[in-house]
Amino acid sequence: MAKTPVTFSCNACGATYNKWSGRCDACGEWNTIQQDQGISAGPPSKSLGIKRGSAMLLTDLTTHEPPPPRSKSGIGELDRVLGGGLVAASAILVGGDPGIGKSTLLLQAAAHFARQGLKTIYVSGEEASAQVRMRAQRLGLADAPVKLAAETNLRDILTTLEAERPDLAIIDSIQTMWADNVDSAPGSVSQVRASAHELTSFAKRTGVSVILVGHVTKDGQIAGPRVVEHMVDTVLYFEGERGHQFRILRAVKNRFGPADEIGVFEMTGGGLAEVTNPSALFLSERGTPAAGSVVFAGIEGTRPVLCELQALVAPSPHSQARRTVVGWDGGRLAMILAVLEARCGIPFAGLDVYLNVAGGMKISEPAADLAVAAALLSAREDVALPAETVVFGEISLSGALRPATQTENRLKEAQKLGFTSAIAPAGGKPVGKNGITLNTMSDLTGFVGEIFGAG
Repeated sequence: MAKTPVTFSCNACGATYNKWSGRCDACGEWNTIQQDQGISAGPPSKSLGIKRGSAMLLTDLTTHEPPPPRSKSGIGELDRVLGGGLVAASAILVGGDPGIGKSTLLLQAAAHFARQGLKTIYVSGEEASAQVRMRAQRLGLADAPVKLAAETNLRDILTTLEAERPDLAIIDSIQTMWADNVDSAPGSVSQVRASAHELTSFAKRTGVSVILVGHVTKDGQIAGPRVVEHMVDTVLYFEGERGHQFRILRAVKNRFGPADEIGVFEMTGGGLAEVTNPSALFLSERGTPAAGSVVFAGIEGTRPVLCELQALVAPSPHSQARRTVVGWDGGRLAMILAVLEARCGIPFAGLDVYLNVAGGMKISEPAADLAVAAALLSAREDVALPAETVVFGEISLSGALRPATQTENRLKEAQKLGFTSAIAPAGGKPVGKNGITLNTMSDLTGFVGEIFGAG
């Protein structure tokens, strides 16, 4: 049997040595050299089940292995975010703020999947089975063929799942799970990592789909080690403001579908109702056009969504003006204000600036730059834009306007909701106007001069 070579490497720079020393000659760091044992090229390990010549061409795999089957839940918005349905043997992590509706959504999803013929188990580590049943009755799901369990011991949960062999298991939540072979408290980093690893491995080994609920920190990130998000196949965030009835389910990672896809729900007395036309819902309360109000034609995943941007500019009574943003990036707002002052000569010094995305929507794409600039200028000059106009486009630091992607889809959505004109950057691929008057601009200075008569 070949002898395993012993080598040493530096953790700081990666330099390798034949023997240990206290100081790395390559980078000069002390106590960074550790022993590494190479893997000898001997026979394959039986415990790993690796066979010589087991690698196959990608074309062979495509020919012989069918794509993984998907199961529809009957909730169109959920199926959209999952990429077309639930994939067998997949591991899904769902995160969101406390009280946003994660347990409500997953209980409704469990009932729908069970009614579609999937054997479903809902395991709650935070509520008793009677409490889950009470919530199901309130949501009108008491007759759903879903099995309930209240348990936090991971060994008992896995034993139950092995015996039941369901098609779908929902674990609410991963922070309450406790593995008896890990010497730490429930909710700790090691417990969350071990529990997520065991449940994900169980899903891959048995073909059972597993949905894990994850708590989030005050920064909005899923609590625990980031390795959990790497383990699972799909990571979903359930977003929304408690003061609004809208809830958005967003995919930030999906191995079986597009990332950044969203599903929109409305919180009602009977649970979460899906919203098939979110643009109409976000613009439903928009009345007579006012200064500072602009409609932005955005893209969320593969779906075009129209929403209203509201800006307010007022003299500041303080020595340092305020910049308040809700639903957008505050750093990008500062950039837009700087470009307006440096390239167009429009100062905002001594003025408080407030920017809000109506309806509790959160926007991250750069194509909202031009709509934000239009809202700021409209509020500053006290001039309202035409009622049936949508705006989109990216602003560069030079003041040039860059074309946005999927322009045609944005225009189609705007035309469907009754808008007759659009303001967008010049250039890009030619598109059909879809019955909309398209006004193109090449730079921010021309936009300010033509729309607001300044610049």
